[in-house]
Amino acid sequence: MSLLRARCPDCRTLTAVALGPDYQCHSCGREFHAGLVRVPRAWGTGGESMAEAAWMELPYPEAGVVEESSLAEQSVALAAALPGRPLVLGGCCCAHIGAVEGLAARGDTLALVWIDAHGDLNTPSTSPSGNAWGMPLRMLIDGGAVSPEHVALLAARNLDPPEAEFIERNGIQAGDDAVSRALAGADAVYVALDCDSVEPGELDVFMPEPGGLRLDELRRILRDVSERKRVAGAGLTGLVDAEANEPKLARLVSALGL
Repeated sequence: MSLLRARCPDCRTLTAVALGPDYQCHSCGREFHAGLVRVPRAWGTGGESMAEAAWMELPYPEAGVVEESSLAEQSVALAAALPGRPLVLGGCCCAHIGAVEGLAARGDTLALVWIDAHGDLNTPSTSPSGNAWGMPLRMLIDGGAVSPEHVALLAARNLDPPEAEFIERNGIQAGDDAVSRALAGADAVYVALDCDSVEPGELDVFMPEPGGLRLDELRRILRDVSERKRVAGAGLTGLVDAEANEPKLARLVSALGL
């Protein structure tokens, strides 16, 4: 993965050059506000279709592909070589771990807006399935990359009892005004979007859950986040590979100002 050059989505050549957190293609002149990092891995049983979704086409320069053989190696590799402003495409929600750790290591106080039908707050001892993709938010909090008071959990509607207890006990922001409370005192924000947060049928996702957000609601949330705080990066996970997803995802990312 290169921190300086990326593959322009239009020219298909390594002509997009990093200019701070942005990119400009020296061939076609197009400018971009994020570098795409693909993470085609799903750390759990039966997640192959979710991993394949990392190869969908998005209109951002491809800065790299991270496909390590263990979750620990994946997180280290991603954190070490993030572009200035990453757009991560998974894969499962474990792709957010390295991104958040890498951004937090830059020294800013980082807020985290986690939009997901599930809590992702289990541990190996509380998880009903044992799948690591149900644990990444807990890993980030327990590892100190982000403080619970700077975490907003949105659209969660399928929580295991230990997850609900952890939210209450640790002060994770949920409910009305969760985003405002999580962003207070932070320098920047990372938005982790598991696309099962949306109402089934809005996007093609790996694990649909009824009662989710409409795409127009989600765009308003993302726009509101970008207007309140500098967006340090974002990630899209929980999808399946479907061409119909691609323009919808591009519009969601655009709502973040990327």
